[in-house]
Amino acid sequence: MTRLPPVPYEEWDADALRPLTGGRKAPPSNALGLLVHHPALAEAFLTFNTHLLARNSLPDKMRELAILRVARRRGCRYEWAQHVLIGRRAGVSEEELEQVRTGAGTLVNRAVDELDTSSALSDATYAELARKLDARQLLDFVFTVGAYGLLAMAFNTFEVELDPGLAPGPDPDGAEAG
Repeated sequence: MTRLPPVPYEEWDADALRPLTGGRKAPPSNALGLLVHHPALAEAFLTFNTHLLARNSLPDKMRELAILRVARRRGCRYEWAQHVLIGRRAGVSEEELEQVRTGAGTLVNRAVDELDTSSALSDATYAELARKLDARQLLDFVFTVGAYGLLAMAFNTFEVELDPGLAPGPDPDGAEAG
């Protein structure tokens, strides 16, 4: 049972969701239902989060692998389930999902693990990332990892349930969700 039930869909504050929706009606979502408890926070965060999802300079696949690694490390079922779907649309393979789950030594996994553990990158990891990413992409990478760590914290704290119709699949720890 969720600690802070989502605001009923009919009661959502459309202005708070405008940064994400552009004024269109958003589909039901337990994450958005959580955020609209605090319209000013929702509007501010969604402005930032919309950049991370829609205007991020990272390749979509890299962005999703980073988000999935955050979700795996943080044990966030909601974030994991949502971003497995988004990641597949971005070209993430089953093999790459398994690498995220197991913490294989990929550059993205190492970078996320270092940021999540010590809030910094080692010189070696930074140099390797900097050979592949420009300055804007490096900033987007770090801010994506941080923002999705924050979201995982909120989703886990408030026990946000999976949206209806979203297959639970394996949780971030690899155990079957039920």
